[in-house]
Amino acid sequence: MSRLCRGLNLQWMTLNVLKVLQLIPTLDRSGAEKQMVLLAKGLPRDRFQVEVAALTRLGPLGAELREAGVPVTLIGKRLKVDPFALGRLIRLMKRGRFDVVQTWIFAANVYGRVAAHRAKVPVVVTAEMAVDYWKGRSHLAIDRRLARWTDRVVGNSNAVVDFYRKAGVPDDRLAMIYSGIADEEPPAHNDPAAVRAEFGFGPVDPLVLFVGRLAPQKAVDDLLTAIDVLQHVEPNLRTLIVGDGPLRDRLRSMSHAFQLDDRVKFLGHRDDVPRLLAAADLLVLPSLYEGLPNVVLEAMRFRKPVVATSAPGTTEVVVHGETGVLVPMHLPTALAKAIRDMVRDPEGAQRMGNAGRARVEAEFGASTMINQFAQLYEDIARSKGVKVG
Repeated sequence: MSRLCRGLNLQWMTLNVLKVLQLIPTLDRSGAEKQMVLLAKGLPRDRFQVEVAALTRLGPLGAELREAGVPVTLIGKRLKVDPFALGRLIRLMKRGRFDVVQTWIFAANVYGRVAAHRAKVPVVVTAEMAVDYWKGRSHLAIDRRLARWTDRVVGNSNAVVDFYRKAGVPDDRLAMIYSGIADEEPPAHNDPAAVRAEFGFGPVDPLVLFVGRLAPQKAVDDLLTAIDVLQHVEPNLRTLIVGDGPLRDRLRSMSHAFQLDDRVKFLGHRDDVPRLLAAADLLVLPSLYEGLPNVVLEAMRFRKPVVATSAPGTTEVVVHGETGVLVPMHLPTALAKAIRDMVRDPEGAQRMGNAGRARVEAEFGASTMINQFAQLYEDIARSKGVKVG
């Protein structure tokens, strides 16, 4: 094939590929960020050309994207209201001639939709990943206004969609796509006893794991209260708390006041959560609200039972009595009883773990999530006259 023919063929292929920009505040290892990376890496390259922009700062997931051949740009937002960052974002969108912009998390949802509107991007999609009870009237007013410049607001659970419907986002702008989880087995040659020894625990001590932000939403204080109750009836129970956040110091002080220093370890951010999950006996999530909690999907993928609160979003993942146990929110005694019952019935816990793995494979596969977003992009693009291959 001549060089001219090859060039014409490449140009034809490029014209039939949708250019997609994923915009998110950071590339830290958190739930929304992991979902975005999974999507950016998984969109079929014969149909999509994908780039990622981080609004505020980069993070460890940036290297993963670059290794997968996904270009990453830092916008560098430094101020709470930063017109310079907005200008850089608009220029990036104009220069990139993107067909689709998808935004994640409130700051990127705001800056990204304003920039996409000014850059005249044909397709604008916003991902909402939680039942955002923290949002006040001004936040929700911004969401309603920006919905006019958004083709779809995609919730990752029915609970999230219902929340934004009640907040005033029109039905014809709403869609639901469950978060997905990659098909991955626990780390090979993982030694649960060695993990316990690393933190000064006994080799067969029952091990509870919490992973999440140390913020009011996660109600980690309820977990500590439950562990305080359990130290009198399950003295060998041990707990690892992975994550960081504004309540870190207060929660550490609370744990110390309960005399849990030997039983509870605060680990901060960790890059080896799969290893810790594989070693744990169960995952506990005492949240007050969620979207579709990634860490629960990850635990179920590793055949771990889950004890969680009946928070919006979580109830769409955990099937009570089948893949885990659901308890009322803000009721530490019920949380303690569920944890106690789980560690005292290892065979039942294993059955729940196996059922959780089966449910993840059937309902929450990464390929399902990626295919649904791909179809959504192409359907909206066609409706707007954008050429789709």
